[in-house]
Amino acid sequence: MPFVALGGLLVIVCVLGYAWGALRLGDRVQVLAVARPVTAGQVLTAVDLRQVSAAQDPGVQLIPAGQAQQVIGRTAVVPLLPGTLLTPSLVGDAAFPPAGKVTASLALRPGQYPQGLATGARVAVYVSAAGTGEDGQIAPANASRPGLAPVRMQAVVLGVDLAGDGQGATVITLLLDASDGARLAAAPAGRVVLMQTAPGGD
Repeated sequence: MPFVALGGLLVIVCVLGYAWGALRLGDRVQVLAVARPVTAGQVLTAVDLRQVSAAQDPGVQLIPAGQAQQVIGRTAVVPLLPGTLLTPSLVGDAAFPPAGKVTASLALRPGQYPQGLATGARVAVYVSAAGTGEDGQIAPANASRPGLAPVRMQAVVLGVDLAGDGQGATVITLLLDASDGARLAAAPAGRVVLMQTAPGGD
């Protein structure tokens, strides 16, 4: 009798487990996810997207797989990694960069940016003050005016091209405030240094 009772209990547990699993699977829907790395401002194509099964959550607005054609042709608002579930806030209009922002590419050498810098990283951009010689020419990098603090700007890395400019420098593309664009453009060669900051940090 004890074995019969135990067997009956196991059957009940299995039935309940199956019912719970079926219920959970019934709450899952087909949504859009990122299939390969996408840079901020990149126009999304069909090969950038894939369908995945995800649990429904009223607090998260995922994009249904059936709306793929409405996403293709639009741009990524931020850098996207493979496997990222798409939400409306991650997809913007075709216009990029956003209002008040500009993009800039810098050719930087080792020592001017941290190793392992990747797309999506937040960085502090430091532009050191340039000293001038008696002839009015910009002095070497080690001849900065003492006591003059470097200019600091905030930016997001849009891309890192290790192939670089063909002269040993890595080309790094940044998204930054439009008000900082002129200062960065006026920076003498060799006087820009990137330092990675914590996500959401200053």
